[in-house]
Amino acid sequence: MTSLRERIATALTPYVDVRTSLATADGSFGFDYGAVPFALQVVTLTEGLDVVSITGVLAWDLPLDETVRTRIAAAADALQFGSVHLIERDADTDVVVRYSFPATGLDDTALTTMLLLVLDGAAEARGSVTTPDIEENS
Repeated sequence: MTSLRERIATALTPYVDVRTSLATADGSFGFDYGAVPFALQVVTLTEGLDVVSITGVLAWDLPLDETVRTRIAAAADALQFGSVHLIERDADTDVVVRYSFPATGLDDTALTTMLLLVLDGAAEARGSVTTPDIEENS
């Protein structure tokens, strides 16, 4: 029987290059999608309940000012799947998106669709966070 982690790696192969061997100790692997580096891990919470956890880095070392805070807040509001987190350091911040969902029972089509919805949303959020609006430059 194919593990959920292997099914996910196979489902993502047409869209990303999986960077880490499927044999890692924690079962995670990494990939980039839409200029966002991601780490994905499958965790079995209890027999019959596997959860997929995805973490992506939307930006790092952004200058932390009100304009950037506004862009981050707007991206977080527009995001349908996941939550945006700031990791603040003095005058800079890193921006991370996280999302977890139960995947037990999802067939390959539903699993792939769910993954791509999460990844597309994060890639769009990255663009919103890292690209100043035209109005900001006026």
